[in-house]
Amino acid sequence: MAPIKTMDRGDPSDFLGIDPTGKTPGQIELEWFQEHYRGDMPQLTVRAVLIGSVLGGLMSLSNLYIGLKTGWAVGIAITACILSFSVGTVMKKIGMLGSNLSILENNCMQSTASSAGYSTGGVMVSAVAALVMIRGEHIPFWTLLPWTVFLAVLGVVMAIPMKRQMIDVEQLKFPSGVAAAETLRSLYAAGGEAAGKARSLGVAGVVGALIAFLRDNTFSWWPESLKIPGMLEFWGTISGRRLIEWTISWEMSLIMTAAGAIMGMRVTCSMLVGAILNYAWLAPRLHEAGIIRHLGFRGIVSWSIWGGTAVMVASGLLIFALQWRTISHSVSRLSKSMREERSGLSSEESLAARAIQVPTSWVVLGLGVASAGVVAIQVVQFSIHWWMGCLSVLMTFFLAIVACRATGETDVTPIGAMGKMSQLTFGIIAPNNITANLMTACVTAGAAASAADLLTDLKSGYLLGANPRKQFIAQFLGIFSGAAAIVPAFYLLASSPEILGSDRFPAPSAQVWKGVAELLSKGFGSLDASARWALAIGGAAGIILPIMERVLPARIRRFVPSAMGLGLAFVIPFWNTLAMFTGALIAQMVGIFAKEAAERHIIPVASGIIAGESLMGVLVILFAALGLMH
Repeated sequence: MAPIKTMDRGDPSDFLGIDPTGKTPGQIELEWFQEHYRGDMPQLTVRAVLIGSVLGGLMSLSNLYIGLKTGWAVGIAITACILSFSVGTVMKKIGMLGSNLSILENNCMQSTASSAGYSTGGVMVSAVAALVMIRGEHIPFWTLLPWTVFLAVLGVVMAIPMKRQMIDVEQLKFPSGVAAAETLRSLYAAGGEAAGKARSLGVAGVVGALIAFLRDNTFSWWPESLKIPGMLEFWGTISGRRLIEWTISWEMSLIMTAAGAIMGMRVTCSMLVGAILNYAWLAPRLHEAGIIRHLGFRGIVSWSIWGGTAVMVASGLLIFALQWRTISHSVSRLSKSMREERSGLSSEESLAARAIQVPTSWVVLGLGVASAGVVAIQVVQFSIHWWMGCLSVLMTFFLAIVACRATGETDVTPIGAMGKMSQLTFGIIAPNNITANLMTACVTAGAAASAADLLTDLKSGYLLGANPRKQFIAQFLGIFSGAAAIVPAFYLLASSPEILGSDRFPAPSAQVWKGVAELLSKGFGSLDASARWALAIGGAAGIILPIMERVLPARIRRFVPSAMGLGLAFVIPFWNTLAMFTGALIAQMVGIFAKEAAERHIIPVASGIIAGESLMGVLVILFAALGLMH
């Protein structure tokens, strides 16, 4: 099977949901099915699901620990691919398996592990922890467990309608998905060129792992002179303050650099423009004016998150609305598919859809059950009006579109930003209800994380020729093993509410959610005037940029910044943006001076760095959590 290359078609508004060749989404799907689908290979097997559940459950513990410590989450997919391949190889050698996992079994295992390890834990370190800190008591176990499951199911099911547009038609990059697919290809490779790619991935993986070990290990016997700092400061000041106080520094990590190499120049250039505007120009002036009171990422982002979120939400929803032709076609086709499912009729196109896509009836049933469960818990356990619960689910669909598009373009899922938009909305609707503010926004954050995660997995499967229906089942099953591991672990790590926000577990993400909820408890008017202006200007920019990209001549259009990239730069540190831009620039230069080498090695090298550093990062965290690093 010839590998499918991810096409760089620029911003989705280039064609507003219509393939440049004039093909309909159904025709694109059918063509892929006929030419690339590998239905003859084992995919969804019991052993793949079991291994994925175990690995994902273990990784969910490390992500919970990292999230409560730093507010960030570590990607699971690539690490799970390598671990699964290694575990399968060992089990085969000792006679526990008759054969190693096939490449598509490993892909399904990856979906299970990602779901178990990532999609169930995002809300635990943000909205849930914030509510525990405010109330001073834990949410009951039998409330938190089904809440976690329903949110993950809601996100997984919501991703299905988005897959056809964002992956099949628009070919969004989803860099981690591309990296995971390339990692699997290299692990299973045979032949000269494939072996060369595998060597590139392996060497890069060792480099990434070595950097993570030298930076993060806390072994007492390891010489301090051989450790590397987590951050390198640049010389200079802005407004008399060190550059690092404005987050302008170099992080000693290559993960974001590798992600930038996959993303490409257009989005990363847009991000760099936004980062310079935010951290080097706006933030110093607002700090001098007393609007931004504290420096560092948390202090600056407490203001910049409003404008950045507005850009992403406005542009994402506008692009969604402008895709009305594709949406209309998809709705009519879904209706046709349901009629054919009931009548037993099948055209060639609908036969392909049934063979590789999730049945429409599953989507409808999943959305109905998950939505009902989420709303019921909001009403019964959190005393939120039923109509507010329904509104939170409706908002989740639209904001999940934005989050998934951001993940597809930049490999960063702005969960916090999407949650803040929900918090702002319910701060206006129910200004005195902190619980409603947090738990309605929790719906958006949890479901958006699950949706973006599934689309990243589906991107890997698309490139490998996998069956997305089987991937969906794998991820659905992973939800339960992940929830079974992470919910009890949350009570064990945070044995009392006072631990959250302490030196042991600072819970920075939860602190932000808590602060926003307390601020908005006084109503929208309590939001600083500059933040309201940022919302208005960001929203306008999110509308103007996609329209400009649509109406300007082609020779000028490519210079219009990506609205999603521009907005994202306002909600992540400058050092992340700088690393992504550097990676894209390096890849661009290599492509100019050594085109053939770039085509063969850029993706494997980037994938290896991401895999090696993330795998070592997980191991270091696990060793630290078990008390093995002293």
